[in-house]
Amino acid sequence: MARLAVSWALVSDALPLYPLYALLFAHAGLSDARISALFAIWSSVGLLAEVPAGALADRYSRRAALVVAGLLQGAGFAVWTVRPDFAGFATGFVLWGLGGTLVSGAFEAMLYDGLVRRAAGSSFPVVLGRVRAAGLLAQLPAALSATVLYRLGGFVLAGWASVACCVAAAGLAAWFPSGRADVAAAADPGDEPAPDEPEQSYLATLRAGMVGAAAHPAVRRVLVAVALLGGVDAIEEYFSLLARDWGVPTGLVPLATVGISLAGAVGAALAGRLGRRSATALFGVAAAALAGSGLLGRQAGLALVALFYFGYRLVLVRAEAALQDRITGTARATVTSVAALGTEVATFALYGAWTLGGVGLTAGLVVALALALPWLLSGRRGRSGGRRGQRAPAAQALARISDSAE
Repeated sequence: MARLAVSWALVSDALPLYPLYALLFAHAGLSDARISALFAIWSSVGLLAEVPAGALADRYSRRAALVVAGLLQGAGFAVWTVRPDFAGFATGFVLWGLGGTLVSGAFEAMLYDGLVRRAAGSSFPVVLGRVRAAGLLAQLPAALSATVLYRLGGFVLAGWASVACCVAAAGLAAWFPSGRADVAAAADPGDEPAPDEPEQSYLATLRAGMVGAAAHPAVRRVLVAVALLGGVDAIEEYFSLLARDWGVPTGLVPLATVGISLAGAVGAALAGRLGRRSATALFGVAAAALAGSGLLGRQAGLALVALFYFGYRLVLVRAEAALQDRITGTARATVTSVAALGTEVATFALYGAWTLGGVGLTAGLVVALALALPWLLSGRRGRSGGRRGQRAPAAQALARISDSAE
């Protein structure tokens, strides 16, 4: 399962349009304000559909949610390619946003419960870190292919190649286990439903997820941390514009920014090896590096942005793992989607900060989050994560972790 998850992440993120689409918007004549408006539309879809999509994954099939997500994203890129104007870009973001809501809750829930069923729940930070690293490493072939495809056929060729990648990702997702919440719950005899118990309705699943997100203080704090950290990732949308503004030629922007993604991949891959305190301390250094890049304001500042992204991706994986450890019950994807909903709200704040004050104001908000993070990530874990993943003796648990990672 871990290998399949890594492969899916590689294909899902190896999209030539990723390093080019902000430039595509600018090429179409859109101002920075209108580009930010497109990103806001993207986030608005998440506000409306995030939690309902997570409940759909819990109630029916997390695998089907991932398959449909890939097809919706591909459809969005197809619209961008055939209609490169504000209306077409907005439509594509609606489709991509709907696909994103299906992924955000379903994938982590499916991966976590799958590891729990194998008595390897404690390996979740390691496996999740590898998956996140794979998604970021995929941006290297994406950048290389974007450079080649842009020279051969411009934005149109890069767009259709991205559609093909999305379809391929949907095909890989079809090989995941279904990941139904009731099946996952059966891994713990204490959570197994009675044979004659009626199947939980969609609305009951949605309600259970909302209650699970709000009922426990430790869950609420970590959920807020994940939401705020997730919102910070919206800064990635501006990396290519930063490189352009700091003097990098348009044709070299994908290659100039790929180092930032590689730094983030290393951070994600190391997340399972560092404790919470070390991760939060490193994020403080990362926030300071982001602030320093804004003060520098030239090409060399991209190195400081890369240092920021290293620390940011590391602490994000630790926070996501802490949230999964604290979730109880069978509505895991729904609770995770509640955190993603908070991320959409935080994303609006970042877009506004960038529009009003650029990298300087944005870095100030990141520094404030770094100061609050140690308290947000404190608290005891829930019963559903660590204990299930640690039932075996230490040697057996380590063997199972290694097997699952393979």
